[in-house]
Amino acid sequence: MNAPTAASAPAPFSSLALHAATLDNLQQLGYLQMTPIQAASLPLALQGKDLIAQASTGSGKTAAFALPMIDRINPRWFGVQALVLCPTRELADQVATEVRRLARAVDNFKVVTVYGGVPSRNQIASLENGAHVVVGTPGRVMDLMERGALDIGQLQVLVLDEADRMLDMGFLADIETVVRQCPPERQTLLFSATYPDGIAKLAQRFMRTPQMVKVQAQHSAGKIAQRWYEVQASDKAATVGRLLAHFRPESTLVFCNTKQQCREVAAALQAQGFSALALFGELEQRERDEVLVQFANRSASVLVATDVAARGLDIADLPAVINVDVTPDPEVHVHRIGRTGRGDAQGLVLNLVSMDEMGSVGRIEQLQGRPSQFFPVAELTPAPGGDLVPPMCTIQIQGGRKEKIRAGDVMGAMCADFGYAREQIGKISVNEFSTYVAVDRAIASQACAKLNAGRVKGKTVKARLL
Repeated sequence: MNAPTAASAPAPFSSLALHAATLDNLQQLGYLQMTPIQAASLPLALQGKDLIAQASTGSGKTAAFALPMIDRINPRWFGVQALVLCPTRELADQVATEVRRLARAVDNFKVVTVYGGVPSRNQIASLENGAHVVVGTPGRVMDLMERGALDIGQLQVLVLDEADRMLDMGFLADIETVVRQCPPERQTLLFSATYPDGIAKLAQRFMRTPQMVKVQAQHSAGKIAQRWYEVQASDKAATVGRLLAHFRPESTLVFCNTKQQCREVAAALQAQGFSALALFGELEQRERDEVLVQFANRSASVLVATDVAARGLDIADLPAVINVDVTPDPEVHVHRIGRTGRGDAQGLVLNLVSMDEMGSVGRIEQLQGRPSQFFPVAELTPAPGGDLVPPMCTIQIQGGRKEKIRAGDVMGAMCADFGYAREQIGKISVNEFSTYVAVDRAIASQACAKLNAGRVKGKTVKARLL
C-alpha cells in the first residue's frame, strides 16, 4: 500500500476532469470548493485507482466516492455498474438521495436502495426494471444475490462506506461473500472514520495497490468548546440531567458506550421530565425510524445513542453533544464531537469522566494536541426557563412512498385545506409505508384530528400523534 497522502488544500470542483453537465449541476447544488477529503481523494479516484479514505460523517465523503462512480457509469446500459455497501438503512437512504442529486445531469440515471427490515419484493421489482447503482446493507445485498435478483457480474465500482462500522456490526463475512462475486478488475473505494486492523486486512485481500488518503478529523478549539467533568460512574445518569438544565441546549446527542447505559440514561432523563429517546442496535426498524424522525424534526430534545446506532444520523444544527462514557478509541471521540459545530455554528461538547477512564482522556489529549479542561460539577445549577420542551410534535400518517404520497401533498393538505401557516409545519419525512410530519406543539392534537377527518391527495388517511 502506498504511504498516506496528505490532504491537499481545497480547490474548486471545476479543476476536476468531470463532464461539463456534472460541473454545471455541482454549481447549481452549491458545490463550489472541495472539502479536504474531496480534494485529496477525487483526483485519484477519477484516475480509476483503488482508494482507502479515512474521513468522518459530514466531511463530504459521499461526493468523494459518488462523483467518480457517476463518471464511470454508462447510463445507456441498465445493468448494475456500481454497488455501495453501508452499515445501516438510514445511511443507505442518505447516500442514495445524495447520489441522485449529484447525478441529476445524467438522463435516466437509476439508483435503487436495498436493505432489511422491509419486504424484499418491492426492491426486487425495482431491480427488475434496471438500475445503474445499488446502495444497500450487506445482509440484504447478499440475500438478493443468492436469490438471483441482483447481478453484480458487470460491476465497475464497489464502495464500502463506513467500513469500520460494518466490521463493528459483524458484517465482515457478508462483505467477503459479496466482494468475492465482484469482477476482479473493478475499482474499490473504501471509506472509514477510523482505521482498525480489520480494515487493513480487508484492503490486503480485496484491493489493488490502494492509495491511502487521510484527512485529520480535528476540530478547532475555537469552534467547539469542550468541558470535562469528573464524576462517579454511578452518578453519570443524574449528571446528564444537570448538564441539560444548566446549559439548556435545544437539541442534544448523548453518547453511551453500551446499550444498557443508553436505556438507563434515557429512562433517568425521562423521569426528570426531559423529552429523551434512546437509539441502540436491538430496536425494530419501525421504532428506529420513529426515534430518528422525532429527533431530527425537533419533536424530542435529547437522543441517547450508541456509536453504531448513531452512524448515518446527520443532524445539520446540533447545538450540543454529551459523552456519558469516554470512548477508549480517541478517533471515535473526534468523530462524536464533530456532530456539533457544523458550518458556521458554534458547538458545545460536555464530557463525563470517571476515575477509571482517565487513561482514555490522555489518549484523546494526545490526538487533539491540547489538554482537557476540567470544571467542577458544583457549578451546574438549573438556568431559568422551566422545562426543556421541544417546539414540535410528530404526527404519523399511515401510508408513504408505496401509496405515492409526497411531502408536497401533506404540506398542501395542512396549509391549503386545513388553514395552517407554513411556519407551523416542520420537517416532513416520507418512508416506504409511513409519513411523518412535524407540527407546532400548540396545534398538534387539532392537526391530527383534522388529518383523520380530512384527505391527503384526495384519499382519507389514518393519523396518530407519536
